[in-house]
Amino acid sequence: MRKVAELAGRWFAVIVVLGGVAGLLAPTTLAPIAGHIPLLLGIIMFGMGLTLRGADFGLVARRPWSVLVGVVAQFTVMPLVAWAIGTAFGLQDAAMVGMILVGAAPGGTASNVIVYLARGDTALSVTLTAVSTLLSPLLTPVLVLWLAGSQLDVTYGSLMTSIVQIVLFPVLAGLLVRTFAGGLVERYLLPYLPLVSVTGIVVVVAGIVAANADAVLATGALLALAVVVHNAVGIALGYGAARAARLDESARRAVSIEVGMQNSGLSAALATAHFSPAAALPAALFSVWHNVSGAVLASFWARRPVDGGERPPEGAHSLRP
Repeated sequence: MRKVAELAGRWFAVIVVLGGVAGLLAPTTLAPIAGHIPLLLGIIMFGMGLTLRGADFGLVARRPWSVLVGVVAQFTVMPLVAWAIGTAFGLQDAAMVGMILVGAAPGGTASNVIVYLARGDTALSVTLTAVSTLLSPLLTPVLVLWLAGSQLDVTYGSLMTSIVQIVLFPVLAGLLVRTFAGGLVERYLLPYLPLVSVTGIVVVVAGIVAANADAVLATGALLALAVVVHNAVGIALGYGAARAARLDESARRAVSIEVGMQNSGLSAALATAHFSPAAALPAALFSVWHNVSGAVLASFWARRPVDGGERPPEGAHSLRP
């Protein structure tokens, strides 16, 4: 099982793509999965909590400027770019709401592995993912209602409650279990968490694509292009923001990847719970694409040492797909 888990983490991007293909090939069979996305994401978030330790938040005190730059970029670049691209591409209704949901989400669960492979600042990546996830119940609803409010029949309270239930509670529960039973978690659970996370995300993608199979085939090309541009611009602007803030090269890579890779599972869960399966389609496409682009970017950066030489892979204990 350990070897299977390692293979799942290594071939994550390919497996996610296959999940999307499965959704197109067997829509009737896999579409019912869409109704269980909040539960699946809760399990994934609990697994994320198990990978965290209190020390992961110590970086906030030791390097507040780096963390502040990353968090501000996370919650400004991607939401605004999502709105701009959606407007430029003429996306409307569910598609536009879905793009904004992706943009307003916290950092993605695969970002830490990508940063590690890219020779980036893994400790900073872990901290940014954790902090943005904990802030998402407050900030994500504000951003969604601000950028797509005229199209929504939903309140701040309902969105915040969903995020607390789907993300915050499971992450905190996992963190508490790790705190009080760290030895057992590290010995019996951590080696298998990559397999749990990969399986959960692949099932979510397959379910969303299956529930929107007709829409994917009819309008998927335009929406897929919008998602690709969104991801690429986010990565570029994240790197630019970190460079403008005079962070070192390893931190720039971490911020860039954190900004460009979103928690698309949360976006899909919110879309399914409050809007429609069609609003979850951008999240499904983003989940497929950002893992592919992240793997390519990691391969590119891995061949280029950071300024001043290669930085040791800090925070490797928290790596997760």
